Amino acid sequence: MNYSFTHLHRFPGGLRLESRKGLSTGRPIARLPLPGRLTLPLSQHIGITATPLVKPGERVYKGQMIAAAEGYISAPVHASSSGTVVEVAEFPVPHPSGLSAPCIVIDTDGRDEWLPTLAAVDDALQRDPAELRNLIRNAGIVGLGGAGFPAAVKLNTGLTHEIDLLVLNGAECEPYISCDDMLMRERPEEVIAGLRILRHVLNAAQCVIGVEDNKPEAIQSLRAALAQGPDEGIEVVAVPTRYPAGGEKQLIQVLTGLEVPSQGLPADLGILCHNVGTAAAVYQAIALGRPLVSRIVTVTGDGVAEPRNLEVPIGTPIAKLIEYCGGYTPQVQRLLMGGPMMGIALPSDTLPVIKTCNCILAATAADLPEPTPQLPCIRCGECAVACPARLLPQQLYWHAHARDLDAVQEYDLFDCIECGCCAQVCPSHIPLVQYFRYAKTEIWDQEREREKADLARQRHEFRLERLEREKREKAERHKQKRKALDTPAGKDDPRKAAIAAALERVKARKAESDSAPRNTDNLTSEQQRQIEQAEQRRAASRARVADPDREEQD
Repeated sequence: MNYSFTHLHRFPGGLRLESRKGLSTGRPIARLPLPGRLTLPLSQHIGITATPLVKPGERVYKGQMIAAAEGYISAPVHASSSGTVVEVAEFPVPHPSGLSAPCIVIDTDGRDEWLPTLAAVDDALQRDPAELRNLIRNAGIVGLGGAGFPAAVKLNTGLTHEIDLLVLNGAECEPYISCDDMLMRERPEEVIAGLRILRHVLNAAQCVIGVEDNKPEAIQSLRAALAQGPDEGIEVVAVPTRYPAGGEKQLIQVLTGLEVPSQGLPADLGILCHNVGTAAAVYQAIALGRPLVSRIVTVTGDGVAEPRNLEVPIGTPIAKLIEYCGGYTPQVQRLLMGGPMMGIALPSDTLPVIKTCNCILAATAADLPEPTPQLPCIRCGECAVACPARLLPQQLYWHAHARDLDAVQEYDLFDCIECGCCAQVCPSHIPLVQYFRYAKTEIWDQEREREKADLARQRHEFRLERLEREKREKAERHKQKRKALDTPAGKDDPRKAAIAAALERVKARKAESDSAPRNTDNLTSEQQRQIEQAEQRRAASRARVADPDREEQD
């Protein structure tokens, strides 16, 4: 299918928000000095937590894999600098739950020494796509737009779907965040080179980079970089500034007019979407041989003295970023990872930077006013008008509030992208997104419990089947042995004859014991009566064994 981008489309709902991006775009990207200690969580992605490969006391190099991907949807973790592993334990991490998670702690040695065995690929566009996908997976690259989905897994959809269009997402629609904007301005060649590698892996016919029209410098830089090389089938398109145009489904709809179906994937339409930061990381992994060990982070808000964008080693304490940017202002009140619409509140600046951390927002009361007390829903319908996913937030809220998890799924809860538009326009100040996240978590917990119960049932059934099989096999072996003893060859076999003779001796001794008179001189009459009854029962039992038909006759 051939796409034309001369005419753009609109997605439903959405909001026009004050961007506040100019706070952090006045200075070029700076490289943060190496901290003395790095804390690297083993789960910085969607999927299964990585498995540690190092132990305390071990020296590691920058770029060395220190935790391996566990399962298909997972991503490895690499050392962000050279140093010594001091702990492998649980520490607080940036997460909405506020809980701790497994981490590897490294004391850096100041040398920042790369692993000597890292190797670059010179002819990436001539290599087998399977080889490149494996390199991208081993580099630990995840979606740097904030979702954290392993990039290699996303690229594998090209094996099951024919990809006609590769979309590079440079919209960066949320207020305050400007890390992608500065990346496209200062390093457009890396973005374009990474795009070409992704295109080769997917064998995509067309490529488009979608950038909001409030980033003219980034658009100009990308187009200039494209002009320096072959650009067949690659376009840079300015899309209207409207939140959340940076959502994957919304950007695809703006560019192509196609709507990703409910519970569907862009690949179902022959389209795949990656972030511009992810493309630059792919370039570094393939062309330079460097895994994902750092990322660009926007440090912004009126609560920090000198907002700007920094290139930060993964695992650096957030306090180091604030310190480099001049420290907090007296007006600071809240600290967020991410933007004001979809970011999560941080309880402390001692938490580490992770792969999905695109922004640290030090907010004042003017930036983020304190939440207004929640009022009853007045059923105005403004939330449904603002929803870019065509959902009914009011109905979702009622069912989530009532813990009716079946009903909430009937209203397509999992199509919600948690953009916050509904909560932003709600006149009753209901924190709608919090209710939706709660309902999703409850449903996921139920699914996990159901999976555990199914697994336990399967294991129990398998055990019963195994015991029954072993019982049948034992009976069959016993039967075969008896047959072997009864055959002429078995009787002639000295070993089997000896066994048969031993069995006969046992029977004879038992018969002799049964027929021998018992000494009843010292027994009472009651004891003698009980013995006689027992012998009668034993005789009756032997008679039934000797003549099975007798019981039926009786």
